Amino acid sequence: MKKSASRNMPWILVEDYKRGKGWVGAEQCEARARAYCELLERGQILFFREPPFDLPAADQQFLLEQQWSEMRMHKNVSYRPSEDLLRGVSGNRETVSRVHSIMRNYSAQVTEFLAKFLAPYAGKWNLDFASFRPLEEEGRDLPLHKRNDLLHFDAFPSRPTHGARILRVFTNLNPSKPRIWQSTEGFEVLARRYAGGAGLQDIAEDNSFLSRTVRDLGSKLNIGVIGRTPYDMFMIRFHDFLKENTAFQRDCPKTQLEFPPQATWIVFTDCVAHAVMSGQYAIEQTFLIPPKALVALESAPYRILGNIAGRALVS
Repeated sequence: MKKSASRNMPWILVEDYKRGKGWVGAEQCEARARAYCELLERGQILFFREPPFDLPAADQQFLLEQQWSEMRMHKNVSYRPSEDLLRGVSGNRETVSRVHSIMRNYSAQVTEFLAKFLAPYAGKWNLDFASFRPLEEEGRDLPLHKRNDLLHFDAFPSRPTHGARILRVFTNLNPSKPRIWQSTEGFEVLARRYAGGAGLQDIAEDNSFLSRTVRDLGSKLNIGVIGRTPYDMFMIRFHDFLKENTAFQRDCPKTQLEFPPQATWIVFTDCVAHAVMSGQYAIEQTFLIPPKALVALESAPYRILGNIAGRALVS
């Protein structure tokens, strides 16, 4: 592994892992897999020049050839592996069926790769959604809290993580243009600076506030809220707070990252603040990594926030 030579924020360039072969020797595999897990948990991005798993050119081409603006779709095309369910697109039955097949295969290939590459997590994670993002990000007309071009940490309003980390694997399928991200300071730095203003102490200490907020959010989103922890509630609030904070978005130090065509990158998006400034045609798979699988537990956002609040946010 080595750092990128780019003057932009360095990611870890992974050059010594060959698709279909991996590393030689069980001891080397275990040590490297654990080392990469720790780097990710501490806020690094792992970068591959091309997908380290099978992603057939014919499947990529099919996705690129569709007239997505003419198809009825939501923010993204999503695939739920646990239910084998495709959402976010409708139209011609044959086209939808082919997209479904592509997303199913993609999810399976990424999962197989990660089970070896990040072995300490294998069999312990919860396999979350995969998505395909066919629309140009620059200039998208989205509500404030759904905008991708504002710096934020990921949190799921409808799927509480109970302290599990949000690990995402992205690939830029655009044949000619990079996908441009911006990032800024790390999670602990921003949490210590802004968590108070975002209401961390209220959520940590006031059960009535928490119950009221949970009830109101569930009513607005028409979702169930059973099992939502103070950590989940705060992370949703922190996500929204940072996007709403005009001064932060304008004045915070920013680093630009350019992911070229065919690049694949792995990142914990709950601890790496990110904004997608431009790019079209990206595919992504999300994994939820529970606390019991983590190798650098002190870097987990729920632990950092608990230390700041002075009490546990996850039971």
